[in-house]
Amino acid sequence: MSQEAHETNEPETPHLDFAGTTPYEDYVKADVLTHLQHTLSDDPGEMVFLVTTQVMELWFTVIVHEWETAAAALRGDDIPTAIAALKRSTRELEALNASWKPLGQLTPAQFNSYRSALGEGSGFQSAMYRRMEFLLGEKSASMLVPHRGAPRVHAELEKALHEPSLYDEAVRLLARRGHAVPDAVLHRDVSGRYESDDAVEAAWTAVYSGPEDAELARLGEALTDVAELVWRWRNDHLVATRRAMGAKPGTGGSAGVAWLEKRARKNVFPELWTARSHV
Repeated sequence: MSQEAHETNEPETPHLDFAGTTPYEDYVKADVLTHLQHTLSDDPGEMVFLVTTQVMELWFTVIVHEWETAAAALRGDDIPTAIAALKRSTRELEALNASWKPLGQLTPAQFNSYRSALGEGSGFQSAMYRRMEFLLGEKSASMLVPHRGAPRVHAELEKALHEPSLYDEAVRLLARRGHAVPDAVLHRDVSGRYESDDAVEAAWTAVYSGPEDAELARLGEALTDVAELVWRWRNDHLVATRRAMGAKPGTGGSAGVAWLEKRARKNVFPELWTARSHV
């Protein structure tokens, strides 16, 4: 083969010369992301804790987007779009849950080496995580209080508080598809925590007693996948905290492990679990 032919088959050199920043930087804002880490101690482990926490916040943001997409689709009777968003969110929840891996082996001494840098900071103060909880139906107006000093964040949370949750939209869809859902459930105050209802359980029982490939059955399974991964998130959080600090009070004045244990016992989308006993 001639030298000319050989050179013709060589891959082209990528474009390296740009007038400003690279198109990749313009889109991803990597320089911003990689300079947001400002540790407050000399311990090298703090960087792992800080970056992992920031990564969790990014996953919260993506998952909120998926669940809001799913809720809007359910409101418009578009089950395929809702299921697609829920299925994407399960992959994102798996990645979120894997974020506990770098923190799950912390010893008390390792955590104590930079814990004081957190001050009163605590994960329950995360506004984006709170929006996730609101979408799951876990609502409480008191959880807006920590964000009064951040007007935009507070307004977004207040809006989410007064909107139907993802599960509210699923239950309303059940009613539109002919299932007997009480008016008290359909017209409940959506700013309050969702409470299990026998009639909703009966509706899901009927769904699961029918064809497995029916739209509502597939929606129920997509929601259950989400609920299971949320439960795993809460349990992984509990285990990592118990390992790092035992039963000591949490940062920010929380009860620490005791509070996390209470959260881990709660089922998301409760009737999707209890209905299975009646099929």
